[in-house]
Amino acid sequence: MSPGPFFGCAVHFFVASFQIPRLQYPRKKKNVSVSSETITVAEIERQMYISSEKLENAAELLGTAPSRVQVPGLITKQAATARMELPVAEPGTERGEGPLIQCPYCDSEAMHKLAQILLPGLAAVCVDGTTGDPFHSPSVVAVDLRREMVDYITQRSESFIADALIESEANQEGPDAAVPDDPFEAVSVFMDDFGSTKRNIIGHVSGWLLSDSRDDKIDDLVQEMEATRFWPLERREAVAETLLKNVDLRTRFHCPEKYESEARLADHKQQCSFRPVACPNDGCRARVSVRCARDHDAACPYKPLQCEQGCEKRLLRRDMDRHCVTVCPMRPMKCPFGCDSSFPDRDLEKHCAQFLRPHLIKVLKAIHKKARSEDELKDLALKLEKYDGDGKLAKALDARPLTNAVKDLEAKMKAEHSSRRAVLH
Repeated sequence: MSPGPFFGCAVHFFVASFQIPRLQYPRKKKNVSVSSETITVAEIERQMYISSEKLENAAELLGTAPSRVQVPGLITKQAATARMELPVAEPGTERGEGPLIQCPYCDSEAMHKLAQILLPGLAAVCVDGTTGDPFHSPSVVAVDLRREMVDYITQRSESFIADALIESEANQEGPDAAVPDDPFEAVSVFMDDFGSTKRNIIGHVSGWLLSDSRDDKIDDLVQEMEATRFWPLERREAVAETLLKNVDLRTRFHCPEKYESEARLADHKQQCSFRPVACPNDGCRARVSVRCARDHDAACPYKPLQCEQGCEKRLLRRDMDRHCVTVCPMRPMKCPFGCDSSFPDRDLEKHCAQFLRPHLIKVLKAIHKKARSEDELKDLALKLEKYDGDGKLAKALDARPLTNAVKDLEAKMKAEHSSRRAVLH
């Protein structure tokens, strides 16, 4: 005989009487502290967990001890009492005030340097990911890969310090040995890891066998991106700023100070050593941190300087090398005739006039080779000096013009000597 509907209703009523009620938690009112109020244990039991009687009934129904009954969200009486006695406070507050405000300043040059490596990193990912793909070019996939790369390296940077510390504990190393000091190295690792996830099989091979071709393609793509302003520097610097603050554990490149109010932060920002300032040199558009201003000034290409070699000219640092090598009157030079002397360029004429006779003897040796003795060459040099009424020999500042001048004078001397002999005969 099958059980009737009355039996089914009875079972349903019996089970329902032992159902564990849904936990009802009191809503926490914002900015209301309950530490000064008296809350009875009965009130906590009513609102925070099920009664002990129904807990025993549920245990009996399940065939286990009351202490083994697990209810999601159920807390003990002691924990509930302790939680209710704590004052309610907003997350991130101190001394009852608003959340702490982080100083936004970081090292401008470090941020710029970090932004500079993002573009070649993206170009490498695009090239490696499309190597051997006839349907996609690096420039086509650049938009999507840029977004994915920024998300990836940002997430890696957020967990960078924690991951490094966990790894150090696993390797039983000290925390100082675990976290790299160089943020640029860390970000480069992030980009390499991201690139490895996008590199196809041919890309892996090309990285080893076709490195020259790969580098050329990366350079070409970087130039194309810069020309089209695909990823402008100011946007890369915004990403670099976030990365720098996340991975700069030792706060060498960003300000770690936090303040409770905008007023105190404003006072700090006026004195912060990381605050950016514009370079005072005309033509330089760089903005650097105050702490790095002296180093930047010592290397700024637009800094006007006195000539390093002592001439009277003032010029920009970026033009100094070219000036000193090409047009500076004080640039050192050696004698064009082979003397061991070294002198400033402006003293060349003085040197040639002062050492004319040794120069003449060197030129005469080259002209006459071994046809004349050393004494004959010295006598000929003396005669040429006396015969040179226009001073052409002293004005010759190189071996070629002096050689031509000597040949002309010798020809004139021979012609004059021949004419005199003709007159005598």
